[in-house]
Amino acid sequence: MILRERVLVAAVTLLALGGCTPVSGGLMPSTGSSGAATGLPVQDNHWPMPRVGSCHYRGIASVPLPDPACTPGAVNPQVSQATIRSTICVKGWTATVRPAQSVTSRMKKASARSYSFTGTGEYDHLIPLELGGATADPRNLWVEPGRIPNPKDKVEGSLNHAVCAGRLSLVAAQLEIAHDWTTAR
Repeated sequence: MILRERVLVAAVTLLALGGCTPVSGGLMPSTGSSGAATGLPVQDNHWPMPRVGSCHYRGIASVPLPDPACTPGAVNPQVSQATIRSTICVKGWTATVRPAQSVTSRMKKASARSYSFTGTGEYDHLIPLELGGATADPRNLWVEPGRIPNPKDKVEGSLNHAVCAGRLSLVAAQLEIAHDWTTAR
């Protein structure tokens, strides 16, 4: 691991050991032991949607980022560094775990209300399925304003290739994209 990655993983691991995940303006309790290594919440498809109007986009207007208190990202417990060769590095694997549109269309409307969003956009996994993101957990889904496909799609593919090629650990990729996909490498 490169130094930046080690520092990031160490900092988040210390917070996770204390039972917390860093989010804007404070800490949020971590959930589940599988996420302890990352400090990211572990998939819980029954997690409640944030209340109406409680979430706020951050970042510059042309590249909005989700509210980390509402959408911190969440990970799929089936995907780990040890399982990437049978999960995210297998062509077509994401299609086997992608939630049905009948599920996500309801969630997209509720998420848009949480963000007070009325425009057009993609209901997007903050940590993408191709990086082991939670499939239908509201903490990993948000309405990403703008066009489809969007610039984040290229970053997702690039990170997946780096993880599958062994140039970047799965945990580092998940943390980078959850923190700020615009600065992820």
